[in-house]
Amino acid sequence: MKPKLYIVIPCYNEEEVLPVTSRLFLEKLDSLIKQKQISSTSKILFVNDGSNDKTWDIISALSKEDTHFSGISLSRNRGHQAALLAGLMEAKDLCDITVSIDCDGQDDIHAIDKMLEKYASGAEVVYGVRSSRKADGIFKRNSAQGFYKVLSGLGAEVIYNHADYRLVSSRVLKEFANFTEVNLFLRGMFPLVGFKSEIVYYERHERLAGKSHYPIRKMINFAWDGITSLSTKPLHIIITLGVFVAILSFAAVIWSIVEQLLGKTVAGWASTTSIIAFLGGIQLISIGIIGEYVGKIYMEVKHRPRYIISERTEKQEKKQK
Repeated sequence: MKPKLYIVIPCYNEEEVLPVTSRLFLEKLDSLIKQKQISSTSKILFVNDGSNDKTWDIISALSKEDTHFSGISLSRNRGHQAALLAGLMEAKDLCDITVSIDCDGQDDIHAIDKMLEKYASGAEVVYGVRSSRKADGIFKRNSAQGFYKVLSGLGAEVIYNHADYRLVSSRVLKEFANFTEVNLFLRGMFPLVGFKSEIVYYERHERLAGKSHYPIRKMINFAWDGITSLSTKPLHIIITLGVFVAILSFAAVIWSIVEQLLGKTVAGWASTTSIIAFLGGIQLISIGIIGEYVGKIYMEVKHRPRYIISERTEKQEKKQK
């Protein structure tokens, strides 16, 4: 029996690119079905992340045109990670495998063929990894690569140059459903589940239409969420820095006493102010980082839902093999 595939695609204000890429996704799905790599009941699942344009109208129209299209709409904008999680959790009981991919057409959809080959060979998770970042600007390319290196240096288990293009089996998704944290960073969470995994390399292209919804501000926030969600090393760094500053401060005290005994001291506002400012800056930075972790704990203990589905293009179906 051929595996049933769900291609899960988060969408936020994608009315310009969706009519273009939806056809490409359908062509790929039809091709895989004809090659008998997947079941004929496989689907493309769009997740509308509270878009304020015509994205949901387009998804609804597509689902009426072809039964291979389906969609869910979140009650409000929850962010890319929550939207992707909603789609994966929606699909986990309906299929054998999922492939998550962005709507903009930048990820090479033909890499799915290699992902399916890896799955057939026993891999439960297959990560799509960019072979290069030629399509990115200099700033984005260097900042993204630096981000992965920082994450690895802080002890987080991440796949270098992997975003959210991946194949995941329903078996893994059912275990992943036990991860209930609110602060989501999926590319760093899936490696924590375990199971056999493989990597497929692909070329990333230019966006086919529309414009990116990830400005620098969002990129920085996303990176910071990833670091503080996956690693406690910043807290360890604070402790180390605190000990180092304490040693310097103690040495400064000894030095000032010796200078006083030798009669070499001169009342100086600048030196006093500099020391106070330095210590105050270290304390504020430390308190800020600790506060970030406390804030995440605050959000976790509330146990609020990570997403709410307000509409579906069709009733939930039972898994068909």
